[in-house]
Amino acid sequence: MIKLHGVTKVYSRESVGIRDINLHIKAGEFVSIVGQSGTGKTTLVRLLIAEERPTKGQIFVGDWDITNITATDIPFLRRQIGVIFQDFKLLPQKTVHENVSFALEVAGETSERIRKVVPQVLDVVGLGDKWHRYPKQLSGGEQQRVAIARSLVHRPKIIIADEPTGNLDSLNTVEIIEILKKINEFGTTVLLATHNREIVNELRRRVITLRNGEIVSDEREGKYRL
Repeated sequence: MIKLHGVTKVYSRESVGIRDINLHIKAGEFVSIVGQSGTGKTTLVRLLIAEERPTKGQIFVGDWDITNITATDIPFLRRQIGVIFQDFKLLPQKTVHENVSFALEVAGETSERIRKVVPQVLDVVGLGDKWHRYPKQLSGGEQQRVAIARSLVHRPKIIIADEPTGNLDSLNTVEIIEILKKINEFGTTVLLATHNREIVNELRRRVITLRNGEIVSDEREGKYRL
């Protein structure tokens, strides 16, 4: 599903994002990418969604070599990969329904498909009864659930969650992780980049630890050991 062969990202002589990363993530896995700030987690995420290009090495998503992906192909890649960020990136002037449907509208989907898909994904995240509310009327956890719903509209094969609970309290954190686990149970590959030790240790799924831009451990049922 995701393969990196000898991937290095150099920003400058003094700044290396990741160094000689070899990684294989199979379809349907739930993988936590952990490490302290500045260890390369965000660089890895940005490479996978083609916001950055590797300095060296190859990156495959499915059978697609995205190492030198063209600008015209990037939108097609991002329909295969749903991305969830720490900041929810919602449009404050749009309702929950409108925030989620907007992702389909910009992709040129029909009104009929939008009417069908949006309620489905809102039900997945438990917000089917709050479709008419605006972001300011929601809690932080609810706003993140809207962002998750938005990431699901294209039925992506992969969900990448980059510190998705960084702005949330412990209760909302648990709820978001439970939603990600449910999405994974549907067969979607989930990559969780986090520094939250408690989340990782409770998941008991595969854990890849980065330090100074390099993989220092890869455990099938790992813990956050840093």
